[in-house]
Amino acid sequence: MRIRKKTNRDARLERCESIHVKNPEKYKEKWNTLFGNSNPVHLEIGCGKGSFITQLAMRNPDINYVAMEKCTDVIIMAMEKAMNLSIPNLLFINGDAGSLPEIFSNGEISRIYINFCDPWPKSGHKKRRLTYRAFLDIYKSLLPCSGELHFKTDNRRLFEFSLNEFAGYEVKMQNISLDLHNSNFEGNIETEYEKNFSEKGFPIFRCELVFNDNN
Repeated sequence: MRIRKKTNRDARLERCESIHVKNPEKYKEKWNTLFGNSNPVHLEIGCGKGSFITQLAMRNPDINYVAMEKCTDVIIMAMEKAMNLSIPNLLFINGDAGSLPEIFSNGEISRIYINFCDPWPKSGHKKRRLTYRAFLDIYKSLLPCSGELHFKTDNRRLFEFSLNEFAGYEVKMQNISLDLHNSNFEGNIETEYEKNFSEKGFPIFRCELVFNDNN
């Protein structure tokens, strides 16, 4: 779905400047200085309107969160939500996953979340999928040994593709669910997209990956 350009975009971005990291590459190896503590840093790639990451950050004040979103008009809504809630352990980056190696150093991120990313359904576009093996290489470089990636989608074909990529990469897979909302999994936080589609009866697929130095 195409996002309509937001009115007064520049002014709205300026009002969120305290949580918007405009030149994130300047803080490579220095992210904890922005948060003012040495707590672990977790990253969400593709935060959308911010429902998931704001709830997560409020539930876990001893973890620092960075939310990345490539669409400027979408991240505005996420940042405004965070500003209204006054969440001290949450910052935002307007960018895409391909730039992550320039933004974070090896092992600087403890956990990554990818929720309902673009499935890029055409076979010729598989390299753009955030669960493609080249992206797994990037995630591995950001995570320490035993660092985790948590993945959710409503797209069965993307989930099947992703499981095959994960298996070929030899990461440890755990807590795999083919119908998350009808499982016994506890502590799930819904995204806006997830709430909409689950209410329509669509199953939600989820799994966790654990990276290690032997891959």
